[in-house]
Amino acid sequence: MTKILDKVHRPHDLKKLSIKELQALAVEIRHLIIDTVAKTGGHLASNLGTIELTLALHYCLDMPQDVILFDVGHQAYTHKIITGRKNDFTTLRQPGGLSGFPDIDENPTYDYFTVGHSSTSISWALGLACARDIKNREIKKLEERKIAVVIGDASLANGMAFEALNHTGHLNKKLMVILNDNEHSISPSIGALSSYLNRIVSSPLYNRIRQDVEKLLKRVPWFGFRTLRAAKKLEMGLIKMLVPGLWFEELGFRYFGPMSGQDIPAMIEMFKNASNLDEPVLIHLLTKKGKGYEHAENAPSKFHSAGKFEICSGIMKKSTGKSYTEVFQDKMLELGEKNEKIVAITAAMPGGTGFEAFGEKYPHRFFDTGIAEEHAVGFAAGLARGGFKPVVAIYSTFLQRSFDQIIHDVCLQKLPVVFAIDRAGIVPDDGPTHNGIFDIAYLRLIPNMVVMAPSDKDEFERLLTLAMSLKPPCAIRYPKDCVPDMGLKKSNSFIPLGKSRIIREGKDVSIFALGSMVALAFEAAKILETRDIYAEVVDARFVKPLDQDLISQKAREFKAIITVEDGVISGGFGSAVSEFIQNNLTEHCPIKILGLPDKFLKHGKRDQLLSQCGLSAQGIADSVKQFYTSLVIK
Repeated sequence: MTKILDKVHRPHDLKKLSIKELQALAVEIRHLIIDTVAKTGGHLASNLGTIELTLALHYCLDMPQDVILFDVGHQAYTHKIITGRKNDFTTLRQPGGLSGFPDIDENPTYDYFTVGHSSTSISWALGLACARDIKNREIKKLEERKIAVVIGDASLANGMAFEALNHTGHLNKKLMVILNDNEHSISPSIGALSSYLNRIVSSPLYNRIRQDVEKLLKRVPWFGFRTLRAAKKLEMGLIKMLVPGLWFEELGFRYFGPMSGQDIPAMIEMFKNASNLDEPVLIHLLTKKGKGYEHAENAPSKFHSAGKFEICSGIMKKSTGKSYTEVFQDKMLELGEKNEKIVAITAAMPGGTGFEAFGEKYPHRFFDTGIAEEHAVGFAAGLARGGFKPVVAIYSTFLQRSFDQIIHDVCLQKLPVVFAIDRAGIVPDDGPTHNGIFDIAYLRLIPNMVVMAPSDKDEFERLLTLAMSLKPPCAIRYPKDCVPDMGLKKSNSFIPLGKSRIIREGKDVSIFALGSMVALAFEAAKILETRDIYAEVVDARFVKPLDQDLISQKAREFKAIITVEDGVISGGFGSAVSEFIQNNLTEHCPIKILGLPDKFLKHGKRDQLLSQCGLSAQGIADSVKQFYTSLVIK
């Protein structure tokens, strides 16, 4: 038999299908997603929960004339499959293949924005709605562009989404917000808004009363205005009793729901009716994360961003070696036991950051703010001012969102907050929205901030110990990778603030490497030795404060200094070293800065992307040889 999916090449093809065929198509797409993600890894649970929702929405709207925006974008696989990319779906998250998120470069017709951060969609939608209405007013040509947003209950709790809801209600612009309520972000959703949504779910009388009152109003004669007004007040009063605050309607949205996000015919009817209303609409859908795959339904957090796995058992393939996140987890449990002033904070990622175990052991000292990075940092400032030692664990790419709070709330106040920056540098497979390549540059410019990076397990543990003793705010950055073993002698001594260490002797050039680049520079030095170039390798440890004494010494001793980092060159570690040499040393030592280029990097494996940027061991060795040779020839 011909698969229904074979008939679907663009969203318009859905309109030719019957309801039964749409339901069968959902099953086929579910199998395709499971089969593909099992081989490539990817966001599984969130995508399985939104298949029916996506099909119903595309069935009712008419892309590309209409617009559908997926908040975060980790639930857009079905959207990709039905917008001309099903034949390439097996290349998901592979180098040169499909991105795991909506990507304007991949398909500008159907992906209006490249997205990977939460809570941006309503702001974008409102901007598009205003652009539509301005064109219609000025050109006097009616553009019937319908705009829909799919946003999760956890993303809705972010401040940017709140601001956008408030502004949309104020402007009373026609757009449709579909609230995908699955009680999860990556981990289970927390906070007052999540509880509020649960109260709505537990109030099934809400819509029945609205329907009954509407039937009553239709019977009111045309001259019964007072009766009409009284009935409307009765309706609102009863609704407010059943749904405390009626928050969405008070913000200016017409609220519908809650209803099943897996019921295709019911959603089609709702979307068609709601999309014709001339006001902001919010449709509350209940979905099940991991729908249709037992292992993902039972463990939605585990299968949110899944590695490769065996479909029948659900067992994921594990990487060999201990990760930086696991080292952080173990050390924080040890430090937390010794120091009761240490409190842990994360933004919806207790598992991903390694704070889950800390939260289980010290629940009164663990706080998950939900998807609210700005609040998490401001909250940490309050805890620090109250006499505690907050450790804020947030992925590098998401910490960008709290840049102002880091400056104003923490560093200006000189508060002893520790930022544990996971996923620093290149993040495998997730692409430009998730690569943590800007943190060195945006943190080192802030006064009072200490910035450091460990090179291996021993150094990570020692730098964490140092961080807990510091009075100024500090950041410690580390990659999504296994800690390397360079065979160096372990030390239990206390690391002095701002001091580097020499891990390999040399006489020709001195390589100052930072964090995860130290092991690669160490291997590069071995390669260079086979070419009769003897490179010293320095584990820089600190971006700020710099080890100025050692830099000055090496600038005098060596023919050249090379810096290596896994962040953007502009404003990074190498820039700091170069600025110091230029501004403070009378004889300027030649310096070569190796790092990431001034561009957004596409998705791919970490080692592959590093190699493309000349940051593999071989690439570093080649760059050093070329630079050193040019100096010798001169």
